[in-house]
Amino acid sequence: MDRIKRLSYEVLDGHKSKFGEDFAGNKKVLDQISIVRSKGLKNEIAGYITKFIKKEVREEKSKQARIAASKAEQQVAEPSEIETTEDAVIEETTEVVDTPENVEATSEETPSEIVEESTE
Repeated sequence: MDRIKRLSYEVLDGHKSKFGEDFAGNKKVLDQISIVRSKGLKNEIAGYITKFIKKEVREEKSKQARIAASKAEQQVAEPSEIETTEDAVIEETTEVVDTPENVEATSEETPSEIVEESTE
């Protein structure tokens, strides 16, 4: 297996742009670039190159998707956090000021009752 990897990397170093995700195409390119007398060895090298290229493409797509998702998440998170905090403050303020219980409690209590509550 090490010789397959080594030979594949040697071929890819010089001619990576010629290879793609297609095994048959990679096999033809390998025939043009090098002389491999063994059919089995040629197939193993072409297969490893195909596997390697597919893996690189898949990793690149997932990396781009993660970057796009994180950018979108940051753009969505920043404005919504600010709006949520402002809305929560406004709602809490209006609840304290406008609740009927607060209005009734302050109008029913006499000043002496308020003083007694504060001294206790």
